[in-house]
Amino acid sequence: MTEHELSFDDLNISPHEIYEQMGYGENLPDNDVVAETEDIIQEVKGLLRPRFCFFVSGGVLDTGTRTLAARGFHFNIGRIITRQLRDSHAYAFFVATSGAEFEEFQKKLKTENDMVRIFIADAMGSVIAEKTADCMETVLQHQIAGRGWKHTNRFSPGYCGWHVSEQHSLFSMFPKSNPCGVTLTESSLMMPIKSVSGVIGVGENVRKLEYSCGLCDYEKCYKRRARKLSN
Repeated sequence: MTEHELSFDDLNISPHEIYEQMGYGENLPDNDVVAETEDIIQEVKGLLRPRFCFFVSGGVLDTGTRTLAARGFHFNIGRIITRQLRDSHAYAFFVATSGAEFEEFQKKLKTENDMVRIFIADAMGSVIAEKTADCMETVLQHQIAGRGWKHTNRFSPGYCGWHVSEQHSLFSMFPKSNPCGVTLTESSLMMPIKSVSGVIGVGENVRKLEYSCGLCDYEKCYKRRARKLSN
């Protein structure tokens, strides 16, 4: 298993990515929000310890039943993910997290009851988790490039028809019970909350596509809402 700890600077996060996550799209928030965002960024820089881990495994993708079998587990990944994983030679299973330190920072903000800072930090945490997963993909691609392999998009339980309850099976595949320090509740919620997990297909003939609302069916996604507003 490959595991890495990162810093805030490793993630290369721009304020505009945080603003987009907050729902501003291409627009800038007002000066007060911009100032608060910059202030929180500076606070977070000193404490952030995001992490990711992954392993690559063989598996059997059944396009008829829309399932993926690997290491004794069967995942009902659904139509969308099955289609995207076709032609994979193997599969990378991953966990990426903003880390317990950021979770504690969010808890501290909640005790202060400053709703603006809580909102900004929540958006920032989502960006941190996704950018950590981006870094994971970069390391994965470096490892598989020698074989002439590429990788697909990453897909997570709870999205695109893959039920979130299968998170428990995914976590059971890792050699550590709490990969990257992430634990699961009975309802499959990851702790720290700002974490992502899932699977990526790897192989010679796979493709990574631009994410679009046509690929995903998650109705509550902020990007889907922003797209509807702009049309």
